[in-house]
Amino acid sequence: MLVKRSNGRLDILSLIIVFIFMTLVIRLAYLQMAQGQYYDRLADGNRIRLIPIMSPRGVFYDRNGVMLVSNRPGFTVSVLAISGPVSDEVIAKLAGILSMNAEEIKGKLAQHTGAFEPIRVKTDVGPDIVTKIEERRSELPGVVIEIQPLRNYVNNELGAHIFGYVSEINDVELEKRKANGYKSGDIVGKFGLEKLYDKEIRGIDGGNQVEVDVNGRPVQVIGKKDPVPGYNLVLTIDYRIQKAAETAIDEQLLYLQTKTEFVKAKAAAAVVLNPKTGEVLAMVSRPAFNPNLFNGGISSKEWNLLNENPYHPMDNKAISGEYPPGSTFKIITGAAALELGKVTPEEKILDAGTHWIIPKGNAGGEALGWINFREALSKSDNVYFYEMGNRLGIDNLEKYARLFGLGEVTGINLPGEAEGLVANRRYKEKVYGEDWYLSETFDAAIGQGFQLATPLQMAMIMGQIANGGHRYKPNLVSRIIGSNGEVIKTFSPEEVGNVTISEYNLNLIRESLREVAQEGGTAAGTFQDFPISIAGKTGTAENPHGKDHGWFVAYGPYEDPRVAVAVIVEQGGYGSSSAVPIAKKILEAAFNINQPPSESAKIYSPHTAL
Repeated sequence: MLVKRSNGRLDILSLIIVFIFMTLVIRLAYLQMAQGQYYDRLADGNRIRLIPIMSPRGVFYDRNGVMLVSNRPGFTVSVLAISGPVSDEVIAKLAGILSMNAEEIKGKLAQHTGAFEPIRVKTDVGPDIVTKIEERRSELPGVVIEIQPLRNYVNNELGAHIFGYVSEINDVELEKRKANGYKSGDIVGKFGLEKLYDKEIRGIDGGNQVEVDVNGRPVQVIGKKDPVPGYNLVLTIDYRIQKAAETAIDEQLLYLQTKTEFVKAKAAAAVVLNPKTGEVLAMVSRPAFNPNLFNGGISSKEWNLLNENPYHPMDNKAISGEYPPGSTFKIITGAAALELGKVTPEEKILDAGTHWIIPKGNAGGEALGWINFREALSKSDNVYFYEMGNRLGIDNLEKYARLFGLGEVTGINLPGEAEGLVANRRYKEKVYGEDWYLSETFDAAIGQGFQLATPLQMAMIMGQIANGGHRYKPNLVSRIIGSNGEVIKTFSPEEVGNVTISEYNLNLIRESLREVAQEGGTAAGTFQDFPISIAGKTGTAENPHGKDHGWFVAYGPYEDPRVAVAVIVEQGGYGSSSAVPIAKKILEAAFNINQPPSESAKIYSPHTAL
């Protein structure tokens, strides 16, 4: 009986062992056959990492294919925190090599989201830094050198306010754009076209599949996903005109500063556009900045030099500078007076030096005697236009100013545009709590007092006179194209407003502006012998903070206008002596007059891959 009992226990134990063994076999088979691929992927995940490769941003070309903004390879020092937090010892050594504060590096590492990707510590380092890091490779685990495409503004300051600049995304921008695929460390547009078209030109990042060892050190690249370059922009800008405008402004400012009374003439702006389409051919703001400074992260010293400059080089004065338009506004006052029948072309008004109701007069006390509309506009007579303001009243002046597009943004495809200000009763009542006075209407009629306009707005006014009253939305981008040349999007002229002026009155205004550039006109000294017929208007805007600002607006050729231009020189004095010389050089470039041989440039062809 005892033997039978022992055998029974042994049988039960054997069954249990067989059951456990079978369970293990079945589980192993399940894991091997059913879950094999899953665990294989987990194993690969432990040894394979994807290191992002930054895509090159799209290239900017001028309207003729001249490259204006490109990319260049640059060295970036990054940290791959593969095997855990980077030690203080490594951070200290890296800080010494990069001449950075260790806390600054720690701050960059602290922002890391935990994903396996390089944490960029310093961008655009020189070969000397690369050499030092390679020599001390064993002391700097996780520190890598990446070759990344860096923005290259080919002509440094040229076009800076149009192009803008790029820099690393900040926390505020990241929070707003995270849903659109942006991540920490991304390079984004901060200003100008770089900012406005960031989504189109940033491209799609690629990456390397890298095998790492047990310590997390890269062993070999086992796969690669190529980055997709961003779309390119073909601009409406003409490089020759842009360069001529910038050179002309720089030379004129230097010349004015040699004169004691104009030593503060250090800021200016110019806009050149096609009045038939609204395409911007050139846009300049001075002083300017070099957007290449922002590539590797601008230094505190360089930033302070820009930020503390009293003439604000980071402002695009062509679209954000608001100035009294001065006598250039007389074009609007004249158009309103003629259209509303407040004066006839033949009527003569006495300019005895001051107006007979309010003793406001011409600069220097000049008196032109009995003059008609044509003489008053071509010679920029104040007394005549004071009387036009008297007859029109501020409400009619406001109406026509707004018809011409003043007091609102033009809608140009650049961030930071200002509206300007149209003088009106409501504004004064709201801001100052006071009634409107006739003397303020007089000031408004000659572009002073509350009137404010940007250089772009004034260029558009000349464009409307040139093209018959049509206001086109100003545009800087002709088309967006892919890296192989295919056209992604084309921008066509867009009419956004119209001011109705009879053909008779419009021709009278045009003829009067034509006489500005002829003998006896305020710009005759510069344009009298110009080979292309020009219509223009000088202006001098009072400035309570210093010398007057000088204006000049023009278009040409007179018979078939293709170019409209507006120039302002801050604290430059009379427009005839400060702004007119700049406009002449711009128009010479636009019409290829007295120009040096063209610089060699790659010409864009829709059939050529860029």
